[in-house]
Amino acid sequence: MIRLFIILIFMATSAAAVEPDEILSDPALEFRARDISANLRCVVCQNEPIDTSNSGVARDLRLLVRERLVAGDTDEQVYDYMVSRYGDYVLFNPPWKSTTYALWLAPFVIALLGGFCVIMVFRRSNVGPEGVATLTADEEDIFADVTKRNTDGTTL
Repeated sequence: MIRLFIILIFMATSAAAVEPDEILSDPALEFRARDISANLRCVVCQNEPIDTSNSGVARDLRLLVRERLVAGDTDEQVYDYMVSRYGDYVLFNPPWKSTTYALWLAPFVIALLGGFCVIMVFRRSNVGPEGVATLTADEEDIFADVTKRNTDGTTL
């Protein structure tokens, strides 16, 4: 029961990363700020949006987003400003351009290389009849005797 309580407290505190002093008085601007913050990656936490990150850098980025919105920037201008300062890495969905080709194509290239390696391993493990040594006449006679004894019910 105590574990469940601790887990619930942890989940509640991590989801409420936006602190009360950061919230804008205008609900429309606050909604836009939350939407933008959900699409920006925390540069410290890496795979966490700045909206839910508790790091100091994420807080600074949230405040910066809100400053830009209060100054009258559009959502696109805020994204452009963040990209100019932190690069395409700060976006959860970076644009398709020459500097991000590796980012977009790497998973497919890795999957293809992995598939190729799996095929090569299976090819090498399936050695055909040409790779197997044949039995001599004496070995075939011994094999036939052993299999005949085993099928008759007698043991060795």
